[in-house]
Amino acid sequence: MPLELVTVPCLNDNYAFLLHSAGSGITALVDAPEAAPVLAVLQARGWTLAEIFITHHHSDHIDGVADLVAATGAKVTGATADRHRLPVLDHAVQPGDAISIAGAAAVVLDVPGHTIGHIAYHLPGEKLAFTADSLMALGCGRLSEGTAAQMWGSLGRLAALDPATLICSGHEYTANNGRFALTIEPGNPALQVRVAGITAARAAGRATVPSLLSLELATNPFLRAHLAAVKSAIGMPLADDVESFAEIRRRKDRF
Repeated sequence: MPLELVTVPCLNDNYAFLLHSAGSGITALVDAPEAAPVLAVLQARGWTLAEIFITHHHSDHIDGVADLVAATGAKVTGATADRHRLPVLDHAVQPGDAISIAGAAAVVLDVPGHTIGHIAYHLPGEKLAFTADSLMALGCGRLSEGTAAQMWGSLGRLAALDPATLICSGHEYTANNGRFALTIEPGNPALQVRVAGITAARAAGRATVPSLLSLELATNPFLRAHLAAVKSAIGMPLADDVESFAEIRRRKDRF
């Protein structure tokens, strides 16, 4: 049976993700910005949290861990490289590790750039990827610790996944990201349609996360930095891919 996925709004614009297996009864959480919204969903659905998976050390992704562990006894998994700045881990993992999330097979992906030690969780059989602040809906995370080359490599690894993969990213930044994307590719028809849909969704109070990788490939300027048309649009037709990506990231930082 496929896993049930619940997107849980937290804080001002964060998301946590609950995964539940009806077959095994296992419920897992990816990232924990705060405890109360997660506990409310668990209570409403009658689920018991067994597992917490952390993507990176920023407080808006881990501040709810201690309270959730205290309330549920859930076991915590995070990156070995980041364990010195994460909540206490029951399981430390490294990129390439094969693990289980809510009973489903998953692989740990290395996605540095936003932070050093940022990881993502890919569930190929479920066509799900939990990317937090690496690949985001119509965007990518700021280079808080890593380099443009690292982030471009991370985005490349994620772009190579099955286009039908659902990208579960960490924030409701999509409307602003869409406005920026139109400054890069104003004539992209897929982007125009997507931005209109985002505007309608937000006006109705609906989340724009998660999103299909195929849609990101067609509209996300950070994934499209290697395209000749995008390089020409930013006035860098002869740039290599990392240079083009870095310029788009700089423009977004100033947007």
